[in-house]
Amino acid sequence: MKPRDEREIWFLTGSQGLYGEDTLHQVAEQSRRIASELNDSLPFTVTWKPVLTSADAIRRVCLEAGADDACIGVVAWMHTFSPAKMWISGLDALRKPLLHLHTQANTALPWDTIDMDFMNLNQAAHGDREFGYVQSRLGVPRKTVAGHVSDPVVAQRVGAWARAAAGRAEAATMRLARFGDNMRDVAVTEGDKVEAQRRFGVSVNTYGVNDLVAEVDAVTDAQVDELVKEYEDTYEVAAELRAGGERHDSLRYGARIELGLRGFLEAGGFTAFTTNFEDLGGLRQLPGLAVQRLMADGYGFGGEGDWKTSVLLRTLKVMATGLPGGTSFMEDYTYHLVPGEELVLGAHMLEVCPSIAAATPSCEIHPLGIGGREDPVRLVFDARPGPAVVVGLADMGDRFRLVANEIEVVDPLEPLPSLPVARAVWKAMPDWRTSVESWLIAGGPHHTVLSSAVGAEELNDFADMLGVELLLIDRETTTRQFTKELRWNQAYYRLAQGL
Repeated sequence: MKPRDEREIWFLTGSQGLYGEDTLHQVAEQSRRIASELNDSLPFTVTWKPVLTSADAIRRVCLEAGADDACIGVVAWMHTFSPAKMWISGLDALRKPLLHLHTQANTALPWDTIDMDFMNLNQAAHGDREFGYVQSRLGVPRKTVAGHVSDPVVAQRVGAWARAAAGRAEAATMRLARFGDNMRDVAVTEGDKVEAQRRFGVSVNTYGVNDLVAEVDAVTDAQVDELVKEYEDTYEVAAELRAGGERHDSLRYGARIELGLRGFLEAGGFTAFTTNFEDLGGLRQLPGLAVQRLMADGYGFGGEGDWKTSVLLRTLKVMATGLPGGTSFMEDYTYHLVPGEELVLGAHMLEVCPSIAAATPSCEIHPLGIGGREDPVRLVFDARPGPAVVVGLADMGDRFRLVANEIEVVDPLEPLPSLPVARAVWKAMPDWRTSVESWLIAGGPHHTVLSSAVGAEELNDFADMLGVELLLIDRETTTRQFTKELRWNQAYYRLAQGL
């Protein structure tokens, strides 16, 4: 992700010339303070803009925001009364996410000294209602947050929106490399790449696996030596993979894959990629360790050519930057169905990100059983317990659909000594049956992203910014109500697209 100072949230303050220069000077001073408080609590730089008092100035700053790649979103606050007809052309021109912050400079009223001068200066309760009306009248997508900026709840909600805006900005410039096509005969990993570029901005293109093989073969032994040492310093490397061990060459080849793959992605400006065990060309192993480490560094990934999940993973990685927790490619694999203690066991063939690991991963080698290649090297670990969300992206034909489920990651009930892959065990909300039935009814994919860093609010803000459907399965979900929501959405999204 870009450094903080390269991503900006612009802070716009509305007023009008009616109040005179002295009042406008106070408006500017107070709005600077509000912007500064936001800046201290957000993961991105808040850039204050001069107080807006005319339609022309508003339109120009909205156009400038759209043209500035550093600006990922706009926060607007009507400090006093800003007649909302002045905002029509600007809001109509705005192409960046908008948050309407309903706040004021003071927290407590000065009961013993309050007069009409104070009332005229501090009338956001008045001005923001005018602004709210025109946004609704124009149908402007936005998030509305009410409260003083010193309130941690306000900071958290604005922060969630800002992270979603960063995810949207990342998707708009993302380049994704598919090595080969998706797994044969699989439906859910298919999708409309043209519509994805129109909706999200991401460019998805396919490259021959042997283009990657050429990069892998060009890696020098000295580069491999250095990376293998990093492996041995970072992970619990199995004895058979260490120098002198009978499988050490497999670890070296795993390092060679990582160096070649990383070089290919960096040279092409790619931040996300896919592989497919059915299409490995001249690769001796299915990339496992390499994929896990690249995900840990922030790359998006999807197995079996699943570019949609790769896009989603990279986006959530960006949204989660700096937050505790991890974010990984995941798949619902199998269940523990003892009545009253139902659990999901999530894993994949190899590719689970160590950012969710509970302890230092073990670097091991085991047979894969599919793909017809040498045994691949991989990191093995259990996921860290705690609250999380799993989310999938599906192409429904007429629209994209995000399906998310709030979960609680737990320790495995018993050790898993014979399962040679990284894994996560979780309890689905509100319960296993409701969760699974709702997911199946929604047509949610089997490949997902698991994140213990971002949650439902960031996902909701992200979906709203892009006009993408989000179905959330949480503690309040019932199958009956969820089914109704699906039916309502079917009508809403078709009407929203127009004729």
